[in-house]
Amino acid sequence: MNNDRFVINDDMWEALRELLPRKSSDRGVAAVDNRRFLEAVLWRVRTGSQWRDLPDGFGNWNSIFRRFRR
Repeated sequence: MNNDRFVINDDMWEALRELLPRKSSDRGVAAVDNRRFLEAVLWRVRTGSQWRDLPDGFGNWNSIFRRFRR
């Protein structure tokens, strides 16, 4: 996965980091990497693609979709 194509640079992430806190009750890997989750959502919005078309570098598309839906 090409990290150069990400939308959120380090400065932006520092400002957004606290808006997506990790709770101790969160399960799975998806909750650990909030930045990757946010980038996946933004990728989908930018491309207009379906969730199933998310690149593998973002993780399992269904896990990301379920988290987004919650």
